Amino acid sequence: MQLKSTLLQSSLLCVALLAPLSATLAQAETPTASTEGARVYIISPANGDTVPTTFTVRFGLSGMGVAPAGIDKPGTGHHHLLIDRTEIPPAGMTMDGTVQHFGGGQTEVELSLEPGEHSLQLLLGDMKHVPHEPAVLSEKITIQVK
Repeated sequence: MQLKSTLLQSSLLCVALLAPLSATLAQAETPTASTEGARVYIISPANGDTVPTTFTVRFGLSGMGVAPAGIDKPGTGHHHLLIDRTEIPPAGMTMDGTVQHFGGGQTEVELSLEPGEHSLQLLLGDMKHVPHEPAVLSEKITIQVK
Protein backbone atom coordinates (compact mmCIF):
# COMPACT_ATOMS: atom_id res chain seq x y z
CA MET A 1 0.00 0.00 0.00
CA GLN A 2 2.86 2.36 0.86
CA LEU A 3 4.40 1.72 -2.61
CA LYS A 4 1.12 2.60 -4.38
CA SER A 5 0.85 5.82 -2.39
CA THR A 6 4.45 6.80 -3.21
CA LEU A 7 3.93 6.05 -6.92
CA LEU A 8 0.70 8.07 -6.97
CA GLN A 9 2.41 11.02 -5.29
CA SER A 10 5.33 10.84 -7.75
CA SER A 11 2.95 10.69 -10.70
CA LEU A 12 0.97 13.69 -9.49
CA LEU A 13 4.18 15.63 -8.90
CA CYS A 14 5.34 14.89 -12.48
CA VAL A 15 2.00 16.03 -13.90
CA ALA A 16 2.12 19.23 -11.85
CA LEU A 17 5.66 20.01 -12.99
CA LEU A 18 5.07 19.21 -16.67
CA ALA A 19 1.68 20.94 -17.09
CA PRO A 20 3.15 24.45 -17.59
CA LEU A 21 5.67 23.07 -20.11
CA SER A 22 3.00 21.35 -22.18
CA ALA A 23 0.90 24.53 -22.20
CA THR A 24 3.91 26.51 -23.42
CA LEU A 25 4.64 23.98 -26.17
CA ALA A 26 1.00 23.99 -27.31
CA GLN A 27 1.01 27.79 -27.42
CA ALA A 28 4.25 27.83 -29.45
CA GLU A 29 2.61 25.72 -32.16
CA THR A 30 -0.57 27.80 -32.36
CA PRO A 31 -0.39 30.03 -35.44
CA THR A 32 -0.86 33.78 -35.07
CA ALA A 33 -3.79 35.24 -36.98
CA SER A 34 -2.86 37.41 -39.95
CA THR A 35 -4.61 40.69 -40.63
CA GLU A 36 -7.44 40.41 -43.15
CA GLY A 37 -6.20 41.52 -46.57
CA ALA A 38 -2.51 41.37 -45.61
CA ARG A 39 -0.24 40.86 -48.57
CA VAL A 40 3.48 40.23 -48.99
CA TYR A 41 5.17 40.66 -52.36
CA ILE A 42 8.52 40.96 -54.09
CA ILE A 43 9.14 44.54 -55.25
CA SER A 44 12.19 43.59 -57.28
CA PRO A 45 13.31 41.75 -59.28
CA ALA A 46 10.14 41.31 -61.32
CA ASN A 47 8.84 37.98 -62.57
CA GLY A 48 10.80 36.98 -65.69
CA ASP A 49 13.73 39.35 -65.07
CA THR A 50 17.29 38.40 -65.94
CA VAL A 51 19.69 39.30 -63.12
CA PRO A 52 23.44 38.98 -62.46
CA THR A 53 24.70 36.30 -60.06
CA THR A 54 24.56 38.84 -57.20
CA PHE A 55 21.47 41.06 -57.05
CA THR A 56 19.15 42.75 -54.56
CA VAL A 57 15.73 41.38 -53.64
CA ARG A 58 13.36 43.99 -52.15
CA PHE A 59 10.40 42.87 -50.04
CA GLY A 60 6.99 44.56 -49.85
CA LEU A 61 4.23 44.17 -47.27
CA SER A 62 0.80 45.77 -46.97
CA GLY A 63 -1.89 45.37 -44.33
CA MET A 64 0.62 44.33 -41.63
CA GLY A 65 3.90 45.61 -40.26
CA VAL A 66 7.42 44.25 -39.98
CA ALA A 67 8.91 43.48 -36.57
CA PRO A 68 12.00 41.46 -35.58
CA ALA A 69 11.54 37.83 -34.59
CA GLY A 70 10.73 37.44 -30.91
CA ILE A 71 8.82 40.75 -30.71
CA ASP A 72 5.21 40.14 -29.68
CA LYS A 73 3.41 42.98 -31.46
CA PRO A 74 -0.02 42.30 -32.99
CA GLY A 75 -0.32 42.63 -36.76
CA THR A 76 3.39 42.12 -37.44
CA GLY A 77 5.81 39.49 -38.67
CA HIS A 78 9.16 39.05 -40.37
CA HIS A 79 10.15 37.85 -43.82
CA HIS A 80 11.36 34.45 -45.00
CA LEU A 81 12.60 34.16 -48.58
CA LEU A 82 11.88 30.81 -50.21
CA ILE A 83 14.35 29.93 -52.97
CA ASP A 84 13.57 27.16 -55.46
CA ARG A 85 10.99 25.56 -53.12
CA THR A 86 8.01 23.63 -54.41
CA GLU A 87 6.04 23.96 -51.16
CA ILE A 88 5.81 26.04 -47.99
CA PRO A 89 8.22 24.75 -45.34
CA PRO A 90 6.63 23.16 -42.29
CA ALA A 91 6.55 25.16 -39.06
CA GLY A 92 9.75 24.68 -37.09
CA MET A 93 11.77 23.67 -40.15
CA THR A 94 15.48 24.34 -39.90
CA MET A 95 16.54 27.22 -42.12
CA ASP A 96 18.66 26.01 -45.03
CA GLY A 97 19.72 27.22 -48.47
CA THR A 98 16.10 27.17 -49.67
CA VAL A 99 14.72 29.25 -46.78
CA GLN A 100 16.41 32.50 -45.76
CA HIS A 101 15.31 34.09 -42.50
CA PHE A 102 15.18 37.84 -41.87
CA GLY A 103 14.53 37.92 -38.14
CA GLY A 104 15.98 41.38 -37.73
CA GLY A 105 13.08 42.89 -39.66
CA GLN A 106 15.08 43.35 -42.87
CA THR A 107 13.16 44.29 -46.00
CA GLU A 108 15.80 43.51 -48.62
CA VAL A 109 18.77 41.24 -49.20
CA GLU A 110 21.73 41.01 -51.54
CA LEU A 111 21.44 37.50 -52.90
CA SER A 112 23.93 35.39 -54.88
CA LEU A 113 22.67 32.46 -56.93
CA GLU A 114 24.21 30.12 -59.49
CA PRO A 115 23.40 30.86 -63.15
CA GLY A 116 20.13 29.37 -64.38
CA GLU A 117 16.43 29.57 -63.63
CA HIS A 118 15.35 30.15 -60.01
CA SER A 119 12.09 30.81 -58.18
CA LEU A 120 11.64 33.28 -55.32
CA GLN A 121 8.71 33.61 -52.92
CA LEU A 122 8.16 35.45 -49.64
CA LEU A 123 6.47 34.04 -46.54
CA LEU A 124 5.70 36.13 -43.47
CA GLY A 125 6.44 34.44 -40.15
CA ASP A 126 5.22 35.43 -36.70
CA MET A 127 7.43 36.12 -33.69
CA LYS A 128 7.99 32.34 -33.32
CA HIS A 129 8.85 31.83 -37.04
CA VAL A 130 5.49 30.14 -37.65
CA PRO A 131 3.48 31.15 -40.74
CA HIS A 132 0.38 33.19 -39.88
CA GLU A 133 -3.14 31.81 -40.26
CA PRO A 134 -4.06 32.27 -43.02
CA ALA A 135 -0.52 32.32 -44.43
CA VAL A 136 0.76 35.61 -45.82
CA LEU A 137 2.54 34.26 -48.90
CA SER A 138 3.62 36.10 -52.05
CA GLU A 139 3.17 34.93 -55.58
CA LYS A 140 6.16 32.88 -56.71
CA ILE A 141 8.33 34.63 -59.30
CA THR A 142 10.81 33.07 -61.70
CA ILE A 143 14.08 34.77 -62.61
CA GLN A 144 17.01 33.96 -64.86
CA VAL A 145 20.46 34.36 -63.33
CA LYS A 146 23.17 34.95 -65.93
